[in-house]
Amino acid sequence: MWPVMHDLGFRGLHADALFASGVQRCDEPDAAKVRQAIAVAIRAFGRSGCVGRVAQEFGDHPETAVIRMRWARSAAGAAFAESAQPDPRADASGWHAVRPRLPAVRVAGSPGAGPRDPAVFLAGGAVT
Repeated sequence: MWPVMHDLGFRGLHADALFASGVQRCDEPDAAKVRQAIAVAIRAFGRSGCVGRVAQEFGDHPETAVIRMRWARSAAGAAFAESAQPDPRADASGWHAVRPRLPAVRVAGSPGAGPRDPAVFLAGGAVT
């Protein structure tokens, strides 16, 4: 038997919530309906409740649970891929704009920077 890996991120949560929801594949839900069903299931059951329902279904009906989970992962991924917004820091070529960093001596709490006089630091003066 293959080892089972569970996705602990948002993708896994969305798939588990859609799996635990009342939405059926035969309903052919659109992206908005899928996102709504996921939100309702998460509010109703919480993360652990959704995972528990998935586990129970895999224990009771593993053959059909596999098919439903494949659909849930696909539908949830598609629903949230449509709603994804581009990163506002990215320019047209896809590169990310990066702001310059302050030197370690100017940043409070930097490791190895040594003790600071708060009055000098807040005034923007040099640390001695």
